[in-house]
Amino acid sequence: MRLSRKTKPWATLAVFAALVYLAFALLVGLNQRSFLYFPTHESADTPLRPWVVKGEIVGDCRVVAQPRTVWLMTHGNGGQADGRSYVLRRMSGADSLYVLEYPGYGLRAGSPSRESFDRAALAAYQALREEFPRTPVCVLGESLGSGPAAYLASLPQPPDKVVLVVPFDSLASVAADHMFLLPVRAMLQDNWDNIAALKSYAGPIEIYGAIDDRIIGIEHARNLAAHLRAAKFTALDGGHNDWSNSERVRIER
Repeated sequence: MRLSRKTKPWATLAVFAALVYLAFALLVGLNQRSFLYFPTHESADTPLRPWVVKGEIVGDCRVVAQPRTVWLMTHGNGGQADGRSYVLRRMSGADSLYVLEYPGYGLRAGSPSRESFDRAALAAYQALREEFPRTPVCVLGESLGSGPAAYLASLPQPPDKVVLVVPFDSLASVAADHMFLLPVRAMLQDNWDNIAALKSYAGPIEIYGAIDDRIIGIEHARNLAAHLRAAKFTALDGGHNDWSNSERVRIER
């Protein structure tokens, strides 16, 4: 772009600012998944054991003989499956827990994306349904994992119950909170819309939001619950990662 000598200084500054803004938007757009997914690949000292399906490790689990309920957990965007043993504090000892490992997390091959997460969640859910045809199979979605959990609730044979902790209404609305200067709704590649996914779900839904959540503001959990007639909403003290310490949270059918 060429500017004439008569161009006013403010016009030059405006052009420069526009170019900087476009460069920043392009940088964020091209690297957005690095802002969303934070996998780790470490071994952890955990009471959970590897969950193997058809010879492949797909997560970690706490197995109970003849479980009353089977829970599939889709965890948040940071860490890995074997670090989720804290959820056992909020569960009954009579229930089995299976924590899905996402592609690109832990020791699991692949790359993180909405498509790969939903595909992995579907395969894991179907495996549990096949293994436990007469046992209730429920889903626990944590933070970003509320997206894959809500997706499973849209299936023809959905989970028997859905519990969502520190969830969002749509990922785009949360992204807009954090990057309000950018058109993130148009830019976002991996946008789960939990309201749309859960609107036809007929089973019980429990939603827990954290009052001091600075990652996914509690207003998103409230809005999600407000759009779902059968949802039970509970507000918890603390921040985004404190929910497992609350006695008010009970992961049970």
